[in-house]
Amino acid sequence: MAWEAVVGGDQSADGASRGLYSAQPVPAEPAAGEVRDTPLAAGDRIGADELPDGLVVADHFGRVVIFNHMAARLTRTAATAMLGRPLREVLPLYDAEGRDWWECTDPYDGLRTRTRQPERLLYLTDGREILMSARYVRAHRGGDLVRLVVTLRDATHRSRHERSRADLVSTVAHELRSPLTSVKGFTATLLAKWESFTEPQKLFMLRTVNADADRVTRLITELLDISRIESGRLELRRQVVDLAERARKIIDGRVVAGEPAERFQLDVNGPLPEMWLDVDKVDQIITNLVENAVRHGAGTVTVVIEPHEGGAAVSVRDEGEGIAPEAIPRVFRQFWRGKRRGGTGLGLFIVKGLIEAHGGTITVGRAPSGGAEFRFIMPAGTPEFA
Repeated sequence: MAWEAVVGGDQSADGASRGLYSAQPVPAEPAAGEVRDTPLAAGDRIGADELPDGLVVADHFGRVVIFNHMAARLTRTAATAMLGRPLREVLPLYDAEGRDWWECTDPYDGLRTRTRQPERLLYLTDGREILMSARYVRAHRGGDLVRLVVTLRDATHRSRHERSRADLVSTVAHELRSPLTSVKGFTATLLAKWESFTEPQKLFMLRTVNADADRVTRLITELLDISRIESGRLELRRQVVDLAERARKIIDGRVVAGEPAERFQLDVNGPLPEMWLDVDKVDQIITNLVENAVRHGAGTVTVVIEPHEGGAAVSVRDEGEGIAPEAIPRVFRQFWRGKRRGGTGLGLFIVKGLIEAHGGTITVGRAPSGGAEFRFIMPAGTPEFA
């Protein structure tokens, strides 16, 4: 006997088959004058090939009867060549210790009480990671295996996400170490030798401890923001916000902290509509963008606020070198940092998440003066509860 791909299932009004690709035994050679026009040869990719995950089904003999397009893509094989072959040959899978998965689980002669295999990470022969889950279809409870249904998913996205999480933990741990070491050192020194220091020395150390404690607080706030943004649990407390007033307050705060007043410029072009926003989140957005312009840019930092399609647009510009065009697509990703490797690289990622939570958008480009320009647009309008 040979094996041939056929399509099972009903036919629609137009005569197109609606089923799954499968393999059934057929005579090794067609009868004289017989023409076989299989759906695979005709390119009729329907049924199993429409599934977003890889699907492999083996019959009670352990031979593959369904092998869809996504399974072929994930395993880098030809679907038609897999039909009728033993499952272990078609889909060799190994665990993290390099053990043959099929020998370890023995689906056909192993435990008869098993009905499913939860998704787990396995490896193909070339070392690529793949997520596999299985369903054991039995004639009756504890009976022989009638079909083994295996689904496959690419593990690349999951691995990338896990690496991103690991990078986040590593980055934050590194950023926390320095201020906590300072806080611990100065506090221990003051407790041990308080009488030995002059008042100015005590004041200097206490100010340093206070500044480092603020830095730790900011890092923890960033972590919480990232968690809420990624999980969709970010809450907004909307109220009427004067964007010009908020920007002016942030600029005045930087001047009081020691920045020269001539370093900043605020332009408000035209009357703005009533903006219902989260004032704390708006302050966080503008503060981050202004701080980014001061740290990585040069010259005057200009904040331009103007009406835009019923809402408002805020642009933060500097006069530095700007951002290279090839780097622009990566600016709002986690851990992106410019040439000056300061900070955690999380600020712009958080800014984008806060703006999008308001229903707004943010872009980055080249400022008229030649530096970088971050421009975000916020929609106006009164929320339903008001």
